[in-house]
Amino acid sequence: MSWQEHQQYAVASVTCAVITVSDTRTEATDTSGQVVRDLLAEHGHSICHHVLVPDDPDRIREEIEQLGGRPDCHAILLTGGTGIAPRDLTTDTVGLMLDRRLDGFGELFRMLSFEEIGPAAMLSRAIGGVRGQQLVFCMPGSTAAVRLAMTRLILPALPHMAAELRRHG
Repeated sequence: MSWQEHQQYAVASVTCAVITVSDTRTEATDTSGQVVRDLLAEHGHSICHHVLVPDDPDRIREEIEQLGGRPDCHAILLTGGTGIAPRDLTTDTVGLMLDRRLDGFGELFRMLSFEEIGPAAMLSRAIGGVRGQQLVFCMPGSTAAVRLAMTRLILPALPHMAAELRRHG
C-alpha cells in the first residue's frame, strides 16, 4: 500500500500527553512544553495530560507507566533530557520501555538539525518508538528543536501513525 493509500486511514485528531523533563524549568519557564501543546492544538489534536518532571529516571518511568494504562492517550511526547550531560537520562529511560523503535525519527531529526545547527546535531539522542498502543517521541529541550521535530516530523505523520496502531491493535 502506498503512503497516499495509507493516508485514507489517518485520524483527524490524536490525544497526546506532554512530558517536560527538566531540573531547571518551572511551569512558567517551560517554553518547549508550551510549544508542543500549542502546535498540537493548532493541528486539531488534544492533550490528555501535561506534566513537568525532574531529570530522574524513576519519575520519567512512573509517568510513562501511568499513561500506558490510559486508552484515551495515543501518543506521549517528551521534551528535554536527550543530550549528553550526565543528567540527560530521558532517552536511556524511555528507550528501555519501548516495544519497537522508530529509528527513522532520530535519524531524520539529526539530519534536519544538522542543516540548521551543524555538527552540534550529533549531540542529540532524540528517539521515537511504540509502547503498547502508544507512540512515544523524545525531543530535545530547546524550543527550536521542538518546533523542528514537531513541524517537520511528528505532526505530518501523527494522524497516520496513530491510525495504524488503532487499526492493527
